[in-house]
Amino acid sequence: MDPQTFSALLDKYLSEELSREEVNQLLNSLEDEQFRGQWNDALDKLLANRALHGLSDRDRMDAIRQRIVQRPRYRRLRTLAAAAAVLALAVSGLLYFIRETPPTTRGTSTFAANHQVKPGGNKAVLTLADGSEITLDSAGNGAIAQQGNVQVIKLNSGQLAYQAGGGAQPKSGYNTLTTPRGGQFRIVLPDGSNVWLNAASSLRFPTAFAGNERAVELQGEAYFEIAHNTRQPFKVMVNDMTVQVLGTHFNVMAYADEQQARTTLLQGAVKVVRGAQALTLKPGQQAVTDHQSNINLKENINLEEVVAWKNGYFQFNHEPLEGVMRQVGRWYDAEIAYEGNVPSREFGGQVLRSSSITDVLKMLELTGVHFRLEGKKIIVTP
Repeated sequence: MDPQTFSALLDKYLSEELSREEVNQLLNSLEDEQFRGQWNDALDKLLANRALHGLSDRDRMDAIRQRIVQRPRYRRLRTLAAAAAVLALAVSGLLYFIRETPPTTRGTSTFAANHQVKPGGNKAVLTLADGSEITLDSAGNGAIAQQGNVQVIKLNSGQLAYQAGGGAQPKSGYNTLTTPRGGQFRIVLPDGSNVWLNAASSLRFPTAFAGNERAVELQGEAYFEIAHNTRQPFKVMVNDMTVQVLGTHFNVMAYADEQQARTTLLQGAVKVVRGAQALTLKPGQQAVTDHQSNINLKENINLEEVVAWKNGYFQFNHEPLEGVMRQVGRWYDAEIAYEGNVPSREFGGQVLRSSSITDVLKMLELTGVHFRLEGKKIIVTP
């Protein structure tokens, strides 16, 4: 390989844009002594970048660097997961993956025989106003229910819509869309607003918005793109919190097993109200509420990270192991258990939500934490 090509590959690695073929090219080139110096310089720059991973202890940085450069011959690290371990400093407690490239399986594994823990998909149950339930992942496309003059339509395997017929003002009843652990679904509400519902979540909404406001109730997590209507402000009610909206894009994460609820604004304006407290958000800001009823403002939020779940991948940024495993458990519908003195770890990076649980756990294990699968239970061990 010529020096210009190597430099180009190294630059793409630093910006996380390598394809699988380019990973192999870069790894092969590291057999050549003339490129080792550039590689070592790149490692030094990454380890010195506290904004990226927070390292400041020089001894620890040197130890991490030695663990990377002393790994076995690079050309034997042919799979993407192993390449990520070397290229992405996974030994430092980070987990960076090649963008948009799904991981591959490496040889035999203690996880290989497990087929019960699988990635989630488009799964949901719609509960109609009369209490009857429709399992949406098994229902065919087209009209699936009629409520007064409002028709409920399944547009495809992961989207639901409400369409009002002509005539008098439609009579409003309440429906509930519920996703299980390992499920997600998108719905177009009667006013044209789009809502993406994450795993283990529910949205209660009227079949027609009447009166002077549009109000829905959320449990879990959802991303909203609200149709603009100044005459009918939109409200999302989450436990004892209300998000007041005019027309905007925002995400609400309020799982019962999380210590905080987070409302993040991508576009427009929202007001988060809890008791006597109120906080108005601008794009890029996040309102964080805790169990003590406090509301705190966070600035300069990584919006890509917040909505990564909607776009088909996990994205972590200094996320503690427990937070990572809660997300993994919800999406793969797996019980999470801890055994022994599991060390503290933080993770960063991306992984596709379509990845097998085997590949996800293998990558997490590169940081020194271990896992065991027993049926639908993931056991975390030192």
